[in-house]
Amino acid sequence: MSKDRLIIFDTTLRDGEQSPGATMDQDEKLRIARALERMKVDVIEAGFAIASQGDFESVKAIADTVRDSTICSLARAKAGDIDRAGEALQNANSGRIHTFIATSPIHMQHKLRLEPDQVIEHAVAAVKHARGLIDDVEFSCEDAGRSELDFLCRIIEQVIDAGARTINIPDTVGYAIPGQFGDTIRQLLARIPNSDKAVFSVHCHNDLGLAVANSLEAVLNGARQVECTINGLGERAGNASLEEIVMSVRTRADLFPVETRINATEIVPASRLVSSITGFPVQPNKAIVGANAFAHESGIHQDGVLKHRETYEIMRAEDVGWNTNRMVLGKHSGRAAFRARLDELGISFASDAELNEAFQRFKDLADKKHEVFDEDLHALVSDTKQAAEQERFKLVLLEAASKTGETPEARLIVSVDGDEQETVAGGAGPVDATFKAIEQIAHSGATLQLYSVNAITAGTDSQGEVTVRLEKGGRIVNGHGADIDIITASAKAYLNALNHFAAGLERAHPQAADV
Repeated sequence: MSKDRLIIFDTTLRDGEQSPGATMDQDEKLRIARALERMKVDVIEAGFAIASQGDFESVKAIADTVRDSTICSLARAKAGDIDRAGEALQNANSGRIHTFIATSPIHMQHKLRLEPDQVIEHAVAAVKHARGLIDDVEFSCEDAGRSELDFLCRIIEQVIDAGARTINIPDTVGYAIPGQFGDTIRQLLARIPNSDKAVFSVHCHNDLGLAVANSLEAVLNGARQVECTINGLGERAGNASLEEIVMSVRTRADLFPVETRINATEIVPASRLVSSITGFPVQPNKAIVGANAFAHESGIHQDGVLKHRETYEIMRAEDVGWNTNRMVLGKHSGRAAFRARLDELGISFASDAELNEAFQRFKDLADKKHEVFDEDLHALVSDTKQAAEQERFKLVLLEAASKTGETPEARLIVSVDGDEQETVAGGAGPVDATFKAIEQIAHSGATLQLYSVNAITAGTDSQGEVTVRLEKGGRIVNGHGADIDIITASAKAYLNALNHFAAGLERAHPQAADV
């Protein structure tokens, strides 16, 4: 029996980026978009074009580059938002405008300050305006999880008549419970006269830890698009996890009347790329992509797996991309092989000079490490691109000393706008001393909100990847640094964050504007 197609709509680059500190630059978004395209994601929500010039340019760059996935931009139910989204998507091979307005009583009364009939008028006008620019229009009932069913039926029927091809029912605040949420989808499909003229979608948040469960229950009740993110990234507690949705449908094909076109072997590489770029490490026991997802500690489990894998494994690790991401290049590898591997990873450079710099860094790393992995490459490329940017603060020299019974100390030379400055500071540990020394030079006034260390690959020779989150005046930036020496990686990450502040790369929350 043939199965329905389940459309996978990835919003890592839009909703995922709304995680505090998860802001990505245009190049990083392009790299993730290419990874999603390799995974055969159906729809990539590339951003919120009206939010900022940077968001607009990122959506446009992705729309200009990605050919095999539909590229989507979010837009409030406002003509200006919709026009900006349409402009960004102008060169897309396949584009979609995703417009939304709140439909719950609490949102309509306290946020929009509109009567229900006015909300319907805004929604219909927005969909009609979007259809004047593009054929593929999606409409979302924001906070549908707390909306009245009768009102949802009214507004959805009218936006479908106005031209919406996809109707999204988001559990915006993660309030829904699976049985209740599934019943909502079932009733909407049954009660709305023209429901057969649109694909019904769900977008679930994880505030109660039920985003995936709610999404799957919706699929069982007729939803045919799921909006999700890599690693479950997203604001607050995150979104439904793409990898869990895809592998649940595939593993339990006996229950789900749908199938996806996802190339699951790209799941783990995409997970690691998103983790590396955002600085949000994947917890070891995370389903599908966690380091322990296919590990067996119990002797009973080990014995069973050795005798017959399916005794304790319901999926094959290889099917989701484990052990498929090794770069078999070393210090004797040439530039052509290096460049070919970068092309396979969707990594490009603006100039030959940048490529040459990356190749030299690769050679230096290969001298220190026995094996180089794709994750090392992604970190190396990020470091290269950061070095190519206009940096106000640049590490010149670092000496850190730590001895039992003595106060750790760090000596730094940092170039500030080309002027080298030297200082020494003590601290609770070598990293603390390093950060205090940097602040003695920078005087940034920023507060450290997060310090995270993640081993990029296995082994004691692994590069350490450090994420530093700084806050200043209500604005948040992330800084990243990678190095085999964890103290050096820490200094790079802190200086990278300061350079983001200096370049004005801190970003207001895109939903902060009045709807």
